[in-house]
Amino acid sequence: METTFPRLLLQHAQQRPHAPALREKEYGIWQTWDWSKVARDVRHLACGLAALGLQQGQNLALVGGNRPFLYMGFLAAQSLRAVPVPMYQDAVASEMGYVVADSDVHIVFAEDQEQVDKLLEIRESNPNVQHIVYDDPRGMRGYDQPCLLSVRELMALGERWNQEHPGVYDQWVREGQPDDVSVILYTSGTTGKPKGVCQTHRSFSSAAEGGVKVDGLSGSDNVISYLPPAWVGDHLFSIAQWLVAGFTINCPESSETVQIDLQEIGPTYYFAPPRVFEGLLTSVSIRMEDASGLKRWLYNRSMELARRCGADIMDGRSVAFLDRIQYALGNVLIYGPLRNVMGFSRIRVAYTAGAAIGPELFKFYRSIGINLKQLYGQTETCAYVCLQQNGRVKLNTVGEAAPGIELKIADNGEVLVKGVSVLKEYYKRPDATAEVINADGWFLTGDAGVIDHDGQLRIIDRAKDVGKLNNGAMFAPNYIENKLKFFPQIKEAVCFGHNRDEVTAFINIDYEAVGNWAEKRNLPYGGYVDLAGKPPVLEMIAECVTQINRDLAGEEGMEDMQVRRFLVLHKELDPDDDELTRTRKVRRNFVAEKYAVLIDALHGGKHEQFIETLVKFEDGRTGSVSATLKILEAKTFPAAARKAA
Repeated sequence: METTFPRLLLQHAQQRPHAPALREKEYGIWQTWDWSKVARDVRHLACGLAALGLQQGQNLALVGGNRPFLYMGFLAAQSLRAVPVPMYQDAVASEMGYVVADSDVHIVFAEDQEQVDKLLEIRESNPNVQHIVYDDPRGMRGYDQPCLLSVRELMALGERWNQEHPGVYDQWVREGQPDDVSVILYTSGTTGKPKGVCQTHRSFSSAAEGGVKVDGLSGSDNVISYLPPAWVGDHLFSIAQWLVAGFTINCPESSETVQIDLQEIGPTYYFAPPRVFEGLLTSVSIRMEDASGLKRWLYNRSMELARRCGADIMDGRSVAFLDRIQYALGNVLIYGPLRNVMGFSRIRVAYTAGAAIGPELFKFYRSIGINLKQLYGQTETCAYVCLQQNGRVKLNTVGEAAPGIELKIADNGEVLVKGVSVLKEYYKRPDATAEVINADGWFLTGDAGVIDHDGQLRIIDRAKDVGKLNNGAMFAPNYIENKLKFFPQIKEAVCFGHNRDEVTAFINIDYEAVGNWAEKRNLPYGGYVDLAGKPPVLEMIAECVTQINRDLAGEEGMEDMQVRRFLVLHKELDPDDDELTRTRKVRRNFVAEKYAVLIDALHGGKHEQFIETLVKFEDGRTGSVSATLKILEAKTFPAAARKAA
C-alpha cells in the first residue's frame, strides 16, 4: 500500500471521527477512545517525544501489556519517522538490556512499576537510556529519578510543544514514506541472540490488506488484543489490520481476566496461537469431568455428531437431512452454550498461527461452528505467507499463498517465499540478511514443507530439525510433538531420533488437567514432581502415546516415526530456565544438552534414571529439583494398521 500507519490513523479520524477505535477495561469499566481521540492523543505523544529529543531514524523501545497508550506509542514514534521496538513484558532485565543496547535506544516507554524497575537496572550499565516514560502510576509515588516521566506529563509536554510549533506534526506525517521502517521486531532467539527484523509500512499494511480482503473485515468488527505486543502476530492483528480495516481493538483488564473480558466483548474476529485453543479445550474437558452423568452422555453424543458433520455444514457441503436436524438441536443444547462459555458467541472468523495445530484440535473447533482457520508466516514475513480461504480449509495444511505472495519448495524441501511481506533487513546485520534472502530474492523460511495438488502448503517441521533415523526414514520431531500436545493431559513434548535407531520422547504433563484427573480418582499427590511420577499418571500418558503411534502407523511415510520409549519429566520446561523461548517454543538444542543423561538412558535401554536439575524461581533465587524417572516402553503398530485405522 502507498501509505503509512499515521496517515491511515488521520484518515479514520477525518472520515469516521466518532467510531470506536480503542477500548480498555479499567476498574471493571470499559473506557472508549474514538478515532478522533486516538489521533489527538497520538499527536500529543509524538510531540512530547520530539520535545524529549526523539528524531527521525531513531528507535523508541516499548515494553508492556496490551494497553491503549502502548499501541498509541507505536503510532507516535512512526509519526516522527522514528521506529518503535517492542519488547516482551515477561523478559528479564538482561534480555531487555540486550534489545535496548542492540537497537541504540535512548527513550523507553514502559507500562508500570515492574517494567520501570527493570529499565532502571538496565540504565545502570547503559547510560544511553535518557528517558523512561511510564503509563501506570501505581507504585511510582516514591520514585524521584530525573529520567522518569509519566504518560500524562509527556502528553502535557507534547500539547505545549504542538502549540509552539504549529503545522510541524502534520508535516512529519505527510513526509513519511511507505518504505520507511515501521517497526523492529526481535526474533525469539531459538538459535542464538535475537535479531531485529526491520519491516516497513508497506510490508505490514500490504499483509494487513490481504487478510482484510480475504475475510471481509470492516470497521464493524471487534478484536480482543491480549497477546504480547512484541509478537509479530499481535502487530499484524492489533496494529496493521486495525488501521487498514478500522475495526475496534479491545484491551482486557489483565491477563487473568481475558476469558471474562472475551465473553463481555464477544469479538467477531479472533487470533490465538494453538496453546490458547489447547488451553480452552483442556478447560472444557475438566468441566465435563465435573458434570453429571446425563450431561456427559449428552455432550459426548453431540460431539460425536459434530465430528461427523459439523465442519461440512460450516463449509456448505452436502449433509444428510436428519444430521442437519440433529446438529441444529445440538447447536441449541451444546454447541451454542459451549461457544458462549469460550467467548466465541459472535465469532465470524478465528485464526491460529505460531505453531502447528493438531488436526483433531482444529476439527473440534470447526465442528462446533467456530470458523477457525490457519495462517502461516514468520516475523520476517509479517506473519503473512499462507491463508486458509473459506470453503477450502484442510486440516493438515496451512492454506494457499496469500494475496501478493509467491511460494516454492527448494530441492532440500525448504519453503521459499517472495512477495509483499518479506523483511527489509535485519537491523545492523547485513550478514544475517544475506543468509535468509538468496540471490534471486527468495526468503528462506527454514521450514520444510510440500505443496499439494490444490496449491496448499503442508508444513512438516523446521528444515534444520528434520533428520533421519538410522534406517533412512524421515524424522520430523515437531510433527510428532504437535500430535502429542493435542491431548489435554500433555502440555509439552520433545522428541529425539536423528541418527538413532528409534524415536523417543520427553513429556510434560499439564499440571491442572492431570491434577483434576487425579483428584477425581482420589489419587493423592504432593506437587508436580510427585504427580508426574505416579504410576496411574504414567499409564494414562502411555495410552496417549499409544493413540499417537496408532495414528502414525496409519499415515503413509510416517510409520517409522512412532515413539518407542518415553519418560515424563520431573519439571515443566520453562522460559526462565532457558528451555523455552518467551513465545514458548522449545529450545531444542539446549534441552538436548541439558538433559543428555536422560536421552542416553532412553536410547540405552535403561528402565529408570536419576536426575537433578537447577531451576530459577520467580523471585530470582535458584534451587534444584531431583527425581528418579521411570522409562516406559510404548506400544507400536505395523504399517498395515493404516488400513484398519
